[in-house]
Amino acid sequence: MRAERQPGNMQSMNAELLELTRLLHNMIRLGTIAEVANGRARVRLSPKLTTTWLRWAALRAGDARSWWAPSVGEQVVLLSPGGDLTAGAILPAIYSDAFPAPSDNPALHATYYPDGAVVQYDSQAHTLVATLPDGTSVAAAPGKVTSNAEDTECTGNLLVQKNLTVNGFAALNAGMNVQAGKEGGPAAVIDGSMHATVDVTAAGISLVKHPHGGIKKGDEDSGAPK
Repeated sequence: MRAERQPGNMQSMNAELLELTRLLHNMIRLGTIAEVANGRARVRLSPKLTTTWLRWAALRAGDARSWWAPSVGEQVVLLSPGGDLTAGAILPAIYSDAFPAPSDNPALHATYYPDGAVVQYDSQAHTLVATLPDGTSVAAAPGKVTSNAEDTECTGNLLVQKNLTVNGFAALNAGMNVQAGKEGGPAAVIDGSMHATVDVTAAGISLVKHPHGGIKKGDEDSGAPK
């Protein structure tokens, strides 16, 4: 004869099944970031359920480390081993209605920042563009920056605080203003000849038009300037 199940045993089995179902359901959950602080975040899984402080997955977290904190409202995946939400890890990120995909170009790799800055590379167009808001500063220190580009164009002002060395030909198309340094000495030193197609003026005196004394007007040329 088959033994009849006791009511207590049925209730215990039902409770175990419910607990097992809950744990399985909690192993992979979708949620949004509720708070971020001190390298950890809390995930809101429902209006009434928010996790404790958890770590999020990073690109690198060893001798080389990357840092990019998720933002409040960002949709993420919560992975909880064994269904234990207190031991979960946050896996960013999933586009949502609050933060939709910024592009539909599959050839574009781009990062959009909350202050309006955009850094992007289009592998189809072969273009790398960094669009930065007003007041942005770019620093590379210490060390050396080398550009092997055939042409480099600066559309704004360029300030060099120390020495400038040009090993190739330099063309100045809108004039030049040269001042002596604080230590004194000449404002410019030219090692070699200088050619001027119009004139050279020194202390208000024209090299071409200044008069020479001690000669008479006529067909003869004066001597060399002294």
